Amino acid sequence: MSRVVETVFPERLGRSFRWLVASSWTTNTGDGLMLAAGPLLVASQTRDPTLVAAATMARLLPWLLFGLLAGALADRLDRRLVVMVMDGARAIVLAGLCVVIYTGHVNIWLVLVAMFLVGLAEVFADTTTSTLTPMLVDKQDLGIANARIMAGFLTANQLIGPAIGALLFTVGMAWPFLIQTICVALGVVLISRIATPKGAVREHVDTHVRQDIAEGVRWLAGNGPVRTLALVIVAFNVTWAAPWAVLVLWALERVGIDEAGFGLLTTAAALGGLLGTVSYGRIEKRVPLATLMRAVLLCEVLFHLAMAVTTSPYAAYPLMFFFGAYAFVWGTLSNAVRQRAVPTEFQGRVGSVYMLCVMGGMLIGSLIGGLIAQQWGVTAPWWFAFVGSGLTLALVWRELAKIAHEDEAAAISAT
Repeated sequence: MSRVVETVFPERLGRSFRWLVASSWTTNTGDGLMLAAGPLLVASQTRDPTLVAAATMARLLPWLLFGLLAGALADRLDRRLVVMVMDGARAIVLAGLCVVIYTGHVNIWLVLVAMFLVGLAEVFADTTTSTLTPMLVDKQDLGIANARIMAGFLTANQLIGPAIGALLFTVGMAWPFLIQTICVALGVVLISRIATPKGAVREHVDTHVRQDIAEGVRWLAGNGPVRTLALVIVAFNVTWAAPWAVLVLWALERVGIDEAGFGLLTTAAALGGLLGTVSYGRIEKRVPLATLMRAVLLCEVLFHLAMAVTTSPYAAYPLMFFFGAYAFVWGTLSNAVRQRAVPTEFQGRVGSVYMLCVMGGMLIGSLIGGLIAQQWGVTAPWWFAFVGSGLTLALVWRELAKIAHEDEAAAISAT
C-alpha cells in the first residue's frame, strides 16, 4: 500500500499536499452527486425551460459577479481559513436544502436561491483552493501536483459522482444532497490539517480591495507571456464552447446517437481525461513544455476538424476520448505554467482573471454557436471552431515558448 501511495502522491510533494488532495477529492465527490441530482431536483419542481436554464445560470452567475473579489480576498486573507469558512457555509446551505426537501416544503424558488448561494460559496472556496498548491509544493512539481488534483476531479466529479447522485435521487430526493453535505463538511476537516504559513499572504494590507483587484489586473496586463496565455484561453474557450452549445443536436441529428448514447460521450471524454492526467508526469518529463503546449493545442484544432467531417457514432466516441486525453493535459499544463510564473501574493487575483476568461469565453462561444447553428446547421459551429482555433494557434505559435518558460525568465531577470 505504501508503494502505491508513494507512486500516486510522491513523498516530495509533502504531507500537507496529501491533505489538500484528500479534501479536493472528497468535496468533488459531493459536487459530482449534484451534477445529476441538481437538474433532477429542478425538473421535479418545474418543466419551464426558462426556470430550468435559470438554475444553471444560478451556479455560473456568481463567477462573473464575484470572481475578481474572490481573487483579491485570497491574496489578502489566510487562504486556508477562507476555504474552511466558505466550504462550511456551503455545507450549511446544503443542509438547509436537505431539510426543506425532507419536510416537503421545497419549491423551485428555494432551489434557485440555494443553488446561487452554493455557487457563491464555491467561487470563494475554489478560487482560494487553487492558490494553495503553489504554497505547498515546489515549482518543478506543480505539473504532477495539478495532475493528481485533476485526476480526482475526473474520477469523483465526472465519472462516479453523477451516476451515484442519480441513483440516490431515485431512492429519496434528499439523499444526494445529504451525502454532499457530509462530503463538503469532511473536506473542511481535511483542509484544516494542512500546514501553511499562518495568517494572510501579505504581511501588511493597507489598500482597498478595489485597488488590489486593479493591481492584479495591471500585473497580468504587464506580463506579456501570462497575458498571452490568458488571451489564448479566452479564444480557445470561445471556439470550444461554440460547437459544445449544440453538441446534443449534433449527436442526435448529424451522428445518429440516441439519448442514452449521448450521455456516454461525456463518459468517453472523462475516461480520456483520466488517462491524460495519470500520464501527465511521464509526459512532462519527456516532452519540452513549449513542444507539449503546441502539440496539445494542435490536437484541439484537429479535433474540431474531425468532428466537423464525421457522421459515424463509431468515430464520435473515440474522438471524445481523444478530446478528454489532450484537454486535461492542457488544463494541467496551463495551470502549472501560470502558477510557476505568478508571484504568491498575486495567485488569487490572477487566477480569478483566468476564471473570468474561461467563463466569459464559454458564454460568448455558446451564443455564437447557437447563432451559427441556427443559420447554417449543427455542423457549422465545428467548422467555426476549426478555423478560429487554427488561426489563434498560428498567431501564438512562437509565443508559446516564452509562455512555457516565463518563470525561468523572471528568475533570471530578478538576479
